[in-house]
Amino acid sequence: MPLTEFHHCSIRTAKLKETRDFFVDILGMDDGDRPPFDFPGHWLYVGENPVVHLIGIDPDDPEGLVDYLGDQDVGSLGGSGAVDHIAFNSTDPAALIALLKENNVPFRQRKVPDMDLFQIFLEDPNGVTLEINYFGEG
Repeated sequence: MPLTEFHHCSIRTAKLKETRDFFVDILGMDDGDRPPFDFPGHWLYVGENPVVHLIGIDPDDPEGLVDYLGDQDVGSLGGSGAVDHIAFNSTDPAALIALLKENNVPFRQRKVPDMDLFQIFLEDPNGVTLEINYFGEG
């Protein structure tokens, strides 16, 4: 039973609007269909695939979230935790760099040694590290 693909990642956040806007406005994902869960959230799409699931934390009514996904200490949220980063492939690094500068989003650039790979690293509003890969566009 081999794995066939990476399906999605989920980010649990108390900054739902900021996080949704970051992935849509900065990284160009589409906010699409999502099942009617008993907690707030968004499914963010790349093409036809919902690759980032945002899970909103409602401190006034966490019951739906706790019932479905279990309890988690809100104070422990932030950063990438044990997951170092989430990576995406992309095209046109100059366009992303311009958008990041225009929106004052800090980022780091890297060129992978012995590979034709240019990378941009940045953090979402929750401190989750994102790696954007540009093969052949270094």
